[in-house]
Amino acid sequence: MTNNDIIKKLRVALELRNSDIVHILSLVDFKATETELSAFFRAEDHPKYRPLGDQILRNFLNGLIIHKRGPMDPKDKNQGKDHGSKPGVLKARETTDSAPKPSSKPQMKGPKTSYTIQKGGPKGPKRPRITKDKP
Repeated sequence: MTNNDIIKKLRVALELRNSDIVHILSLVDFKATETELSAFFRAEDHPKYRPLGDQILRNFLNGLIIHKRGPMDPKDKNQGKDHGSKPGVLKARETTDSAPKPSSKPQMKGPKTSYTIQKGGPKGPKRPRITKDKP
């Protein structure tokens, strides 16, 4: 699958127009025109077809992240360096609310049942089997 195929499928799946893609690329300071983009979406045997480079696809994907999630907070940019976490690992954004949010899940009432996961057996490895512990 070529980079052109990837961007075509993303364009259809996300219902993006050429103007949307130009805007997404501008979010990462990458300049492209709608005319340039139309060359990427043409059939491979068309005389004006142009293969999509890795750099353009990378910038589009980075811009798509910003477009969908919003820009990264300044405190989150240095979070990986300051706390000694692995590079490239993103952490969940912290909320400013100090009060816990009410749970939308109904609380279950009654006695709690514990379960045990049994792996393998005397004949060799099997699928894990979950059994209810006896009280």
